[in-house]
Amino acid sequence: MQNPSQFRTRAVANKPVTTELFRQAAAAGRDSLNTGELGTLLASLDIAFAQDVPPTPRSHAVELRISLNNTREFGMVISAGLGGLDADLDEGNFRKDRASVYAATELTSASDFLGLFKRTLAYQRLAAIPKRDGQPVADQQLENCFEQMLALASCHSPGDTDAAFVLKSLELNPVHCDDRLTVQKAHCEFVAPPTGRLPRPIHKIDKLIHPASIGIIGVSSSNMNFGRIILKNLMGSGYSKERLCIIRAGETEIDGVKCVESLKALDHKLDLLIVAVAASAVYELVDEIIETDSVESVMLIPGSLGETKASREPAAALAGRINAAHAKPGGGPVFLGANCLGVVSHPGSCDSWFIPLERLPKPQKKSERNSVMLSQSGAFMITRISQNPWLDPRYMLALGNQTDLTHGDMLGYFAELPEIETIGIYIEGFKDLDGLDFARAVRKAVLKGKQVVVYKSGKTAPGMGGVMGHTASIAGGPVLFESVVRQAGAIVAEDFNSFDDLFYIAGALHKKKIGGNRLGAISGAGFEAVGMADSIESETFAMTMGALSEDTVKRLEEILLAKKLNALVEVRNPIDINPGADDEAHLQIVEAFLQDPEIDAVVVGLDPTAPAVRALQQSTLRPGFDITDPKSTVHLMPPLVERNEKPVIGIVDGGQLYDAMCAGLMDQGVCVFRNCARGTKALVRYVEARLYTDSLRSRR
Repeated sequence: MQNPSQFRTRAVANKPVTTELFRQAAAAGRDSLNTGELGTLLASLDIAFAQDVPPTPRSHAVELRISLNNTREFGMVISAGLGGLDADLDEGNFRKDRASVYAATELTSASDFLGLFKRTLAYQRLAAIPKRDGQPVADQQLENCFEQMLALASCHSPGDTDAAFVLKSLELNPVHCDDRLTVQKAHCEFVAPPTGRLPRPIHKIDKLIHPASIGIIGVSSSNMNFGRIILKNLMGSGYSKERLCIIRAGETEIDGVKCVESLKALDHKLDLLIVAVAASAVYELVDEIIETDSVESVMLIPGSLGETKASREPAAALAGRINAAHAKPGGGPVFLGANCLGVVSHPGSCDSWFIPLERLPKPQKKSERNSVMLSQSGAFMITRISQNPWLDPRYMLALGNQTDLTHGDMLGYFAELPEIETIGIYIEGFKDLDGLDFARAVRKAVLKGKQVVVYKSGKTAPGMGGVMGHTASIAGGPVLFESVVRQAGAIVAEDFNSFDDLFYIAGALHKKKIGGNRLGAISGAGFEAVGMADSIESETFAMTMGALSEDTVKRLEEILLAKKLNALVEVRNPIDINPGADDEAHLQIVEAFLQDPEIDAVVVGLDPTAPAVRALQQSTLRPGFDITDPKSTVHLMPPLVERNEKPVIGIVDGGQLYDAMCAGLMDQGVCVFRNCARGTKALVRYVEARLYTDSLRSRR
């Protein structure tokens, strides 16, 4: 992969020209370039501008749109797609990447963006004409244009502290292609450089998740309020009373934990202070925290800060004071929240959620926790873990409304932790330019071999309104978000169920080898074999049914003969092996598929309702013929999965009777889904993402 910094040499050469054009326009009281200035700008980029020259009939057949836009979330974004009248068509009328494609300019190269653009209908139309006429496709002209646009973006981006002006937008539309690319119309706007936030001292996130000392403000001595619940949870999760203190005047101890009169009365600096007071008391308290310099990190539990019309102005002023504190020596404290559920850190023996432990048991389902979940909504994490205990993250942090620490900060921190393999994130909105920091962190994480699964809410107008009322976040366009974040390397979920599936499968298959897109499908039920085959395509990717080798066909025939199924089953892929197949038959066929060099991954229906399968927790008809039997799938499948480097997905399509079978397999690291279509679709999405991120790493 080309490094975008390779464009900087040409960008610097053009910067004096474009800067002078912007200065000239600004002196004339304009924030956009006139026709003459546009001509000079495009000439400096080696792009033809011929608004008065009619296009040839051939080039007029396809109109392109190529743009740079300075977005609030991601900074400079390059996009390309259908131009002319087609540019106004709703993105919803097309499958993903068919109308337009987008990428953060900092995280792409001209050749990579050309590869992305080739997915669009615009490119397919453009390529069809020369192919029909036996002429070469204009790939080189397109790549040169993209390179020049990226160069312009690099020297007038909002992150460039030396830029006198920042490019707001440059749209070339329509662009015609004949012997060269010719811009028929163009529009360019610019703005003054923005004032950015100071960098947060993100190394202090370590104090949030591994605090050596914790203080709590807002613990009631008489009622079970949020502060008291948090205190109980901390002690219940193994955090020692000796490392806790309560800031409360007039009390000496509560629940065996010592109290101090105020922050000024502390005899040591706290790693973490949890603030569980009314929102109205937060403003003055935060000033005291900053002034006393008594805390490394702060968790703001109260809601409504910035989430209501009346609170937005004072909340913004509060955020400004917190930001200013980061200019002090040491960087000042970092703040998590407000409207923050809290933090669960298993290594830190720390559960600071205000949900009583009895309402949300969190049993350890993995021998080693290697994931983290980050969410603006604490309830999102609660429901995920309650319904899917096998997700079982090492850390869970609620960001709330990002008064200080942002998504980009959090992901940037966890991308560096070697013990973390998978990161799941729920997003409602970004602070200004934090989408770019987030995309950078995604790329950093995947280049380090990690997996990032993201769900972003606020895809509709009512959804955006709900987001504003919850964590005061502004949700940007879903197409832009998905395109940029997916291009950075994240796996983007389209709904809650797909988030659960993708976060789970990413954790389960992280150590498996993804060698290609050839699937092997095995089932004892005809509908299930068909369902697997019907689920191998997504909007942007497709797996194929691998062609079985002669050796595999011979091995399968031997297995079927030994199990007396040879007269009932045709050897093929997908294969329907009949309800008469027992546990051993299923797994022998799975292993034969896995050993085939033409198969990259296997999905197997484990047929729990089949009479020959040991799937019940306890059988009354055939005592001992159940999951406790050493010949059961629960005993035989985990070592099979462990010794094979290719991924295997088990499907247990049955009701509550088979929950114990699923639990027995999942507890031992087998990836299990309860529906063949859902499991296969998750695998397809995962394989697509893994192949892409593997290619990013290989091209460094």
